[in-house]
Parts: sequence; C-alpha cells; structure tokens
Amino acid sequence: MRRNPRLFIAIAIALFGAFSYFGSSSKNEVTGEVQRVSMTPDQEIALGLQSSPQMMEEFGGELGHPSIDQYVEAVGQRVVQRSAAARGPYKYDFHVLRDPQTVNAFALPGGQISITLGLLRRLKNEAELAGVLGHEVGHVVGRHSAEQISKQRFAQTLVGAVGVASYDPNRPMGGAQAAAMAAMVAQMVNMKYGREDELQSDSMGVQFLSQSGYDARGMIDLMKVLAEAGGGGNRPEFASSHPSPENRIARLQELIQKSGRGAGADVGAERFQQNVLAYLKQ
Repeated sequence: MRRNPRLFIAIAIALFGAFSYFGSSSKNEVTGEVQRVSMTPDQEIALGLQSSPQMMEEFGGELGHPSIDQYVEAVGQRVVQRSAAARGPYKYDFHVLRDPQTVNAFALPGGQISITLGLLRRLKNEAELAGVLGHEVGHVVGRHSAEQISKQRFAQTLVGAVGVASYDPNRPMGGAQAAAMAAMVAQMVNMKYGREDELQSDSMGVQFLSQSGYDARGMIDLMKVLAEAGGGGNRPEFASSHPSPENRIARLQELIQKSGRGAGADVGAERFQQNVLAYLKQ
C-alpha cells in the first residue's frame, strides 16, 4: 500500500497548530479565567493603537466636537476607574465617530473604544451611554480579540492541513472543496464563540455599571434601542455573531436583579441632555 506523503505533512501541520494553540494560555487578572491567547497585553495595546486610525476612518473619522468628545471620555473613564476593569493592564481611550447612519460601537484590543454618532444620537441618558461603553470595556477586559486571533490562526492552520491532505492532482477541485468546507465549519465555530463573547460582555457591562454607580437598567434600554435600529436584523441568531437584542434582554434582567443596582441609581438624563443632545440639535 502506497503511503501518501501529503497526509503526513498535513498531520504535522495540524499537530503544530494544535500545540501552538493549546500550549498558549494566560490567566485573566479580572475574570480569573485561563484563556488560550498568544498575545501579551502590551501587544494588544500596540495592535489597537496601530489599527485605530484606519478603523475610525471607516466610520468618518472622529467627530471633533470638544464638548461631546470630552463628555464621552469622562463617562467611559468613570465606568473603568470605579469598576473591576481598573485592575486590568489596559489604558482606555473613548472616541465618537462622525458616521451619522451606522448604529454601532466597537472595541479594539488594548482599550481603544469607539461609538458612532448614529448610535449616540439614539440614546436618551448617561446610563445608556455607560451601558454601551461598559459592554465594549467588557470585550477588552475579556481579551476577546486576542482569543479570536488565536482561534482564527488555529482554524487557518487546520484548513491548510485539510487542503494539503485532500489535494489530488487528478481532481484538483476535490481538495479545494474539502478545504472550503473545513473553512466554513471553522467560521461557524468562531461565530459561536463570538456570541459567547457578547454575552460575557453583557454580564461585565452590568457589573461595571453597578460598580460605577449607574442604573444598570441602562443596559436593557440600550438593547431596546438596538432592537428598534434593527440591531438583531432578520438573520437567525445561530448564524449571527451577535445574539439578538430581544434574546439578551431577559438575561440582562436576571443579572440586574442579582446586582441590586436598579431603581435609585444614577441615570444622568439631564447631564446627557446638556452635554450631548443639546449640541446635536443645533
């Protein structure tokens, strides 16, 4: 029986990828989780700073309104400095992006966090804004980008191994089809982890809001805003990296009830009106 040398090469590639992925682990200072990441916090910070200008430019660049920019920065820093997030190694910067249509917020590795004007103008109070920023801080604290990068590298290694093992010079498309199928499976796995990351960030967002003195029900109001804006879309939750806002509300209600940080905590409607909405109406 003739041995296929490509099979041995593929096995070696897969084993190398598995060793690299499962052999890289680090304990999260804030969550206590042991995570499979190959990047250091300093590398995450450097990557975030390097990526930030291009990412912000895709959403029209920074708003450049001193009052609004300073206010959003102050709210974000309150969420970080008065919560468990302050124990982490990251330095946070909060940005407002000029895009008036896109309803979005995102966090880059290491603490660069942005919210679009399209989302900001839909909010009604400071607790909702703190909910957006707290959720994104949760992504940074949870090291979700670093985890995803490690998973994607591992998945790409496995896809490459499948392509090598299944290549047949007499049927060149056969190997390509097998590799494409492996890539699709890898993508679905990563999407599942993405949904888990979103739910963990929801949980940390409630925790950070509670610890920083805000009414954590701002997270629920935020989900209603996203639902109204079509944040859930028409795609089924299984095929989306973000759980639908409707499906997250019930879970948030349970978390907030346990936190005991609801009625009576800071909402900041007047401050938000004075520092954001008053300027946007001009």
